[in-house]
Amino acid sequence: MKFLRNLLASILGFFISLFILVCFFLLVAVVAGGEEEVIVKQNSILELNVVKQIKDYAPKDTSPIAQALNLVGEKLSLNEILNAIDNAQLDDNIKGISIKTNAVGAGMAQTQAIRKKLEEFKESGKFIYAYNDVYSQKNYYLSSVADSIFLNPVGQIEFSGLSSEILYYKDFEDKYGVKMEVVRHGKYKSAVEPFLENKMSDANREQITSFLSSIWSEFTNNISKSRNISVEQLNTIADNSEGRNADLALKNNLIDGIIYSDQYDEKLKNVVDSKPNTISLEDYIKSGKGRIASTSKDKIAVIYAQGEIAYGEGNEDVIGQGMINRAIKKAVKDKKVKAIVLRVNSPGGSALASELIWRELELAKNKKPLIVSMGNLAASGGYYIACNADLIVAEPTTITGSIGVFGALPNAYELSKKMGINAEQVSTNKSAAYSLFEPMDKKFYDVTKEGVEQIYTTFVNHVAAGRKMTFEKVDAIAQGRVWSGKEALENGLVDKLGGLQDAIDIAVQYAEIKDYRIRNFPNYKKDIKDMLNVSPFGKVNKEEIIKETIGSENYELFNQINQFKNMEGIQARMPYILQIK
Repeated sequence: MKFLRNLLASILGFFISLFILVCFFLLVAVVAGGEEEVIVKQNSILELNVVKQIKDYAPKDTSPIAQALNLVGEKLSLNEILNAIDNAQLDDNIKGISIKTNAVGAGMAQTQAIRKKLEEFKESGKFIYAYNDVYSQKNYYLSSVADSIFLNPVGQIEFSGLSSEILYYKDFEDKYGVKMEVVRHGKYKSAVEPFLENKMSDANREQITSFLSSIWSEFTNNISKSRNISVEQLNTIADNSEGRNADLALKNNLIDGIIYSDQYDEKLKNVVDSKPNTISLEDYIKSGKGRIASTSKDKIAVIYAQGEIAYGEGNEDVIGQGMINRAIKKAVKDKKVKAIVLRVNSPGGSALASELIWRELELAKNKKPLIVSMGNLAASGGYYIACNADLIVAEPTTITGSIGVFGALPNAYELSKKMGINAEQVSTNKSAAYSLFEPMDKKFYDVTKEGVEQIYTTFVNHVAAGRKMTFEKVDAIAQGRVWSGKEALENGLVDKLGGLQDAIDIAVQYAEIKDYRIRNFPNYKKDIKDMLNVSPFGKVNKEEIIKETIGSENYELFNQINQFKNMEGIQARMPYILQIK
């Protein structure tokens, strides 16, 4: 009887819990469904605030439950931002744009794409103003497109050139007895250099200097054109930090006025001859302005490959052959899709997953035109999946190339000796094996090296075939070296400089169609497991929780270590975790 009573109580408890859960979701749906519709009022100014992380493609889950549980995420889509600016150019209710953002949550190429779109907006005759208390370098680059730039009286502009810092762990490894066993190919394949040396190699310094200089040249040329300041003068300003206070910034023509925020609001009022209605970028997108409307039956499929490449299904932040290949097959199968644009934003990763995606794209190219658009990064595995396209478009600031391969395994032999630990192995065969607690033996190294060489040869052959170059010519510019988009064009690794829209325009030409609409892939969906694992009062994922707890700068170090820890198999990956400041 006691057992039966407990069983009935458990069943009753289950149904009560289920009823409460259903009621909660219904309540959420009612609350979320009651949100006011966003309307763009007359005499509006679009306020551009891009402090949130910007991804090339960050589709929102618009279901009431997902919205209430905050599963929509803290990200903006680059494509929606660009579409919104396009629509604002033609929107009679939008009188101008105010750039008022404390930071820019975009990469170099994404920032340049937004800036180009703002330049197009100005051609409509509408104004762009910018204001801030402090301008970071990337923020100033974006804001320099404005007709007028204003700065707080005690503000400053961080304008000092580009730099990149890499941490080296060799001395740490020697001290604590834990190291990475490395097998690599590529003179410039410095992804694992920090584990082998205690300082930067000449080859690595050469490539970093080269692409930083190329990107900085692009920045200064753009700013020079907008602000009517010579490139030479901009470099002098950067050398001497002559934007370090508002007076110096005004003297050097970096800004047009020194005012407070309320005075800036008054200027906006005067420029539209009445009190303006300010609408945020996110609200403008919510109003439907993040899309370009089209009734055409013909489609251009844009497939977004964003994040590291890992063997498996993949998700919004990781490129897996499962999700990407399924998207490619759907685009090929859809008779209304006339061409495919692959948007790559990746530092690379698993060589096996890269090969599987490359093969699916090779099959797709035989049936429909394939154009590649490169974002912030299309390096190593990112370039691997791009190299067989009919045509490749990159931004001048895109980091690309890095045609090289490596394998890395942690080894704690020295640490185990210090701790008095001895590992003994028993095996049925003499095949090459690896132990965390033993030095890498020659047989295992030779087998791994053979695999690295085989994948490098395959990689270079794919590039040679896709780019119509000889193996020797590709090998000469490969070796793991990283290039800017501008340098990659000179080396024949890309065909044209431009953004995603340029790639789409080329795809339209290849498809020989006049009108089209965009079909975005893949489809990212949150399942019930995501919903139940997230508190409606908490963060969306563990990344956001960790970042908030330890801070953004410390998170980058944590992320570097975590990425190496999670590497499986031979890697076609960018030569280091690159942060440009």
